[in-house]
Amino acid sequence: MNFNAPHIITEGVKQYQLGVFKGKEIRYDFEKILDYLNAKGQLMFGKDFKIYKEDRDILYKLCLYFIQDKERCHQLDIDIRKGILLSGPVGCGKTSLMKLLKHIVPHQRSYAVIPSRNIVFAFNHLGYKIIGDYGDQRLYCFDDLGIEPLGVHFGQQCNVLGEILLSRHELFINQNYKTHATTNLNAKELEERYGSRVRSRMRELFNLVAFNKKTSDKRK
Repeated sequence: MNFNAPHIITEGVKQYQLGVFKGKEIRYDFEKILDYLNAKGQLMFGKDFKIYKEDRDILYKLCLYFIQDKERCHQLDIDIRKGILLSGPVGCGKTSLMKLLKHIVPHQRSYAVIPSRNIVFAFNHLGYKIIGDYGDQRLYCFDDLGIEPLGVHFGQQCNVLGEILLSRHELFINQNYKTHATTNLNAKELEERYGSRVRSRMRELFNLVAFNKKTSDKRK
């Protein structure tokens, strides 16, 4: 990566210029970002990957967030200090987008996309150490939040992701470390899954960005 030109990204032998410098700022071009995302998506997920027209509005919001366009994000009621909670029906492309979008800003600190159920499986094996491990200063996107099973370690049940979200909230309040997540659940279902206390913290932790409920399953 060229730190003097982070808006110019090289993939193989091809360069993608996502915008131009204006003074000390990068002025990004949304259409050029989409071209890059389509190409990068095919490299990451296979030649059948494509950016769908029906997703342009949600991609526009997400791109503004990732490039940290304060003015436009403010107009859309997106707080760039918070993380993203990307919600939508099964197969709409949430996970792929969260794996993909971080590549448009290679100069920013990246995050790991971790399936929530894998964290619970690790808890079942290793116990409460796992909650501490994910309450650290690394950045995460918890994938498929809310459909993971309860954790069980030596007969004790634990709502593992609920506890981790409380730790992540504390980390955000005290040190401004972001957390991202994807979910198939709506606000009511999340509250039923994690309780009102965690749901309240999630409002402070995340910007909710939601696909239309009628978005098609792209896996079919």
